[in-house]
Amino acid sequence: MNKRQRKKRVTPAPDAANKNRILSIICIFLVVATLTAYWQVLDHGFSNYDDGDYVTKNLKVQSGLTSESFVWAFTTSHFNNWHPLTWLSHILDYQFYGPNPQGHHLTNLVFHVANTLLLFLILNHITGAVWKSGFVAALFALHPFNVESVAWIAERKNVLSTFFWLLTMWAYLQYTEKSGIKRYILMTLLFALGLMAKPMLVTLPFVLLMMDYWPLKRLKQNNNLRAGEKTDQKFDFAYLVREKIPLFLMVVVSSIATFLTQKSDVAMKPEEPFPLFIRLVNAAVSYLEYLGKTFWPLKLAVFYPHPGDALPAWKGILCGMALVGISVLSLKLIKKAPYLAFGWFWYLGTLVPVIGIVQAFRWWHGMADRYMYIPLIGIFIVVAWGLPELLANWRYKKKVLSIAAVIIVPALMMITWKQVGHWKDDVTLFRHALIVADKEYPRIALAYYNLGVALGEQEKFHEAVSHYKEAIKLMPTYAEAHFNLGISLSNLGELEEAIPHFRETIQLEPGFARAHNNLGNALTTTQKTDEAITHYQEAIRLMPDYAQAHNNLGISLEERGDIESAIPHFKTATLTQPDFFHAFFNLGNALFKKGQLEEAINNYKMAIKIKPDFVSAHNNLGNALAQKGNLKEAMTHYKEVIRMRPDFPPAQISLEKVRLQLKERGGF
Repeated sequence: MNKRQRKKRVTPAPDAANKNRILSIICIFLVVATLTAYWQVLDHGFSNYDDGDYVTKNLKVQSGLTSESFVWAFTTSHFNNWHPLTWLSHILDYQFYGPNPQGHHLTNLVFHVANTLLLFLILNHITGAVWKSGFVAALFALHPFNVESVAWIAERKNVLSTFFWLLTMWAYLQYTEKSGIKRYILMTLLFALGLMAKPMLVTLPFVLLMMDYWPLKRLKQNNNLRAGEKTDQKFDFAYLVREKIPLFLMVVVSSIATFLTQKSDVAMKPEEPFPLFIRLVNAAVSYLEYLGKTFWPLKLAVFYPHPGDALPAWKGILCGMALVGISVLSLKLIKKAPYLAFGWFWYLGTLVPVIGIVQAFRWWHGMADRYMYIPLIGIFIVVAWGLPELLANWRYKKKVLSIAAVIIVPALMMITWKQVGHWKDDVTLFRHALIVADKEYPRIALAYYNLGVALGEQEKFHEAVSHYKEAIKLMPTYAEAHFNLGISLSNLGELEEAIPHFRETIQLEPGFARAHNNLGNALTTTQKTDEAITHYQEAIRLMPDYAQAHNNLGISLEERGDIESAIPHFKTATLTQPDFFHAFFNLGNALFKKGQLEEAINNYKMAIKIKPDFVSAHNNLGNALAQKGNLKEAMTHYKEVIRMRPDFPPAQISLEKVRLQLKERGGF
C-alpha cells in the first residue's frame, strides 16, 4: 500500500531568515531617515534659478503630456541639453500637480529614496557585506552634498539619471550571473534611458569595467589566457571591453549630441573659454576641495564662482601631484585592498564630465554640489570598506565602528536638515551663497544677480537694485544684470536711469529680444513713441511669437492713430499666448474704435473669461453692448464693475444712462 507522503513546509534557515530581517530593518531605517532629513522640502517653493526654464515659465512643460509635447521633449535642445526623459518627467509632474511645487519636490524626494534603496541592495547583492553596504547607502542618503540634487526641482535630471544608472548596474549584475540576449537588451535599454535623463552617465560603462575586477571578479588574471577565452566565468580584459561595445557606442553618440547642443548655446552667447592650463588648475584644486567638503560639509552653497586665473599655479600643481599620488597608491594596493582603487577611480572618473576641463558652454561654476551625487558613492565605498580594514587587528573594532556610525549618521541628518532649510526660498538661498562663497572671484556676480531677482519678485526693488549694481561692478559685461537693473529701476519710476541699462544690455547682446521690448516700454512712458516702436519691431524680428512685444507695438501704433496696423499685432498676441487677457482687451478696444462691435464684444468676453475680475473689460464690454442696443446685458456688466469697484465712477455714470434709456423704452 502506497502511503501518501505529506509535503513538508520549507522554512528558511535561521541565518537566511535573520539576514532578511536585517535587510528589511536597514531598508526601513534608510527610508525613515531620508524622509526625516528632507521632509521640510515639501513646504518649499520653486526657485528662480533655472526652475523657470524647466517648469514655471516653460509653456511646453505646462501644456501637459500631448503628442506635441512628447515630440518637443525629444527634439528640443532647450536649456543647452538633450535630455528628453527629464522633460517628460517635468511634463508629467505638471500634468498631475500643476503649479503646486509640493508635488514636484515630492517626485525628487521619491527618486532620492529609491536611489538610496537601490544602492544598498546592489552593493549587498554583489559583496554580501550587509552592514558596509548599509553604511554606504546611509551616507549617500544623508550627506548634505546631495541636498542640491534633491531640493532643487530643476535638478530632476540628476536624481532621475542616477535612478537609471543604478537600474543599469542591477541589470548588468543579472546579466553577469546568467548571460542572455534579453538581459543584455534590458541593460542597454536602461542605460539609454539614463543618458536621455542626463548625459553624465557616459562614465557608467567604465564603472562596469571596474566592477568586473572588483567586486564581481570576472577578470581573469592568468597571463596564459588566450584572447577571447573564458574559464569558470572569468574573462580576459579584451573580451570584457568588447562585451560593452554597444554601451561605448551610445556614449559616443550622447557625447556628440551634448557637445553640439552646448556649442549652439555658445554661438548664441559667446564667451571665450578659459585657457586649458587654468581649467586644469581649477579641476585639480576642485577634486581635493570636493574631498574636503565630503569630510567636513559645513560650507556648502548653491554657487561657487569659477576662480578664473585667480588660482595660483602652484596650488594646482600640488593638488595634481596629490591626485597622482593617491592614484598610484591605490594601484599598488589593488590586490590587497581592491575596494580602494575601485572607489577612488569611481570618484575620479565620474567627475570628469563636469570637472571643467572641457568647457563647451558658459562656465560660471568652479564647482557644484550637484556634481557629487554619483561620484560621492566611490568615496563612501572607500570609507565603508577601508575603516574596518584599518581597525582589523584592534580588539574593540566592532564597538568603535558602531559608535562611529551612531555619531556620523545623526550628525549628517542634522547638517542635511539645516542645508535643506537654505533652499526654502531664493532670498535665503542666495544670501547663504554670498556668505559662504569667495567674493573675490568676479563670477560671484551670478549670486548677487540671482539674489536681486529674488528680491525683485518680492517687490523689494530698492534692495534688488543694490545687488544688481554689485553684480555689474564685479562684471561690467553682465548683460542680464543690466537688464534686470533696468526693470527694477522702471518699477521704481526711475525711467531715465533705467534706459541706459536697457541700451547697454542690447549693446552687449544685440539679440536680447526682451531688452528691446522693455526699452520700448521705458521710451513709451517717456513720450518717445517713434523710437519705442523701432525697438518693439526689433524684438518681434528676433522673436516672431513674442506676444508681449506684439501687444506693446499694437498699443503704440494705436496711440499714434494707426489702428489699422495695430489690430494684426493684438491678434498675433492672442494667438501666440491664448491666456493673454490684456491682448484680448486691447484688441477689443481697437475693434470698438473701428466700429466692429460684434468682434469687440467677443474679445472683451474672452478677456473676462480668462480674468473674471477684469474691471476695465467688464466696463468696456458694457459700453459695447450698450452701443449695440443690448441694454439689459450692458447693465449686468456695469453692476459687476460697481460690485468689484464701488469707487469706479464711469460704470456708475454709464449704468444711470442705461437705466434712463430703458425707462424711456418702457422696459425698466
